[in-house]
Amino acid sequence: MARDAATARLEPGPLLTLSHGAMSVDVAPQAGGRIAQIRVDGIDQLAGFSDDNDATIGWGSYPMVPWAGRVRRGEFAFEGASHRLPANLGVHAIHGVGFALPWQVDSQSTHHVELSLALPADERWPFGGIARQRIELEARGLHMTLSATAGERAMPAELGWHPWFLKPDRIEFAPTAWYPRDDDGMATRPLAPPPPGPWDDCFMNDAPVVLHRGAQRITLTSDCTHWVVFDMPERTTCVEPQSGPPDAFNLEPRVLAPGQTLERWFRLSFE
Repeated sequence: MARDAATARLEPGPLLTLSHGAMSVDVAPQAGGRIAQIRVDGIDQLAGFSDDNDATIGWGSYPMVPWAGRVRRGEFAFEGASHRLPANLGVHAIHGVGFALPWQVDSQSTHHVELSLALPADERWPFGGIARQRIELEARGLHMTLSATAGERAMPAELGWHPWFLKPDRIEFAPTAWYPRDDDGMATRPLAPPPPGPWDDCFMNDAPVVLHRGAQRITLTSDCTHWVVFDMPERTTCVEPQSGPPDAFNLEPRVLAPGQTLERWFRLSFE
């Protein structure tokens, strides 16, 4: 049986290695502009690419743009017209197009890289536009920015990051609200009090999230107010800051006018 596009094999390709202080980061421009691995004091922090972990969707830390999470059956309306994005995971369209396309390296130094991606203007994404990201190392941290800019026509947009952290011992996370999921696993409204884990859910959150692994603390902060936490796998936990919820194009669509930019930041601090 053929694999969905999100689960098809995607190799890292040539890597760019950034380093600063205790930090070392491998960036894979050809594999969705993703971070293939983060090392702190020489220790891997992410589930990396391997023969057993080769799915496009399942390794490293990748940008989600121009949408984050699932769009229900790929269908949404925009400016009076109906649109259908190609399904890349089951019947849904998931995580945008940027995580599976090659990005261009615009500038780099020993401790930073800037990349860009001309978004398609075809059946994969009919609106065009451009995505940009910057990855910059600190002595014991990592700061990322991600943006989407509309081209000559208006477009809907959301964005976020999808890191596959190696399993922490515990997570400090105190969200204020939760998007219930329906029988299709899709986020719905109205919001409700957060349930106990394990989770594969979107939450409203404005506080730092802390992962504990042994004596290490990883503090995650962002100007995103929506966070998806997926902690069901045995070996990994995903903590994903997003500018809006999954299925935002249907739940609460954001419109970028021609030339308008949506930008967010995400910072990881290792203590």
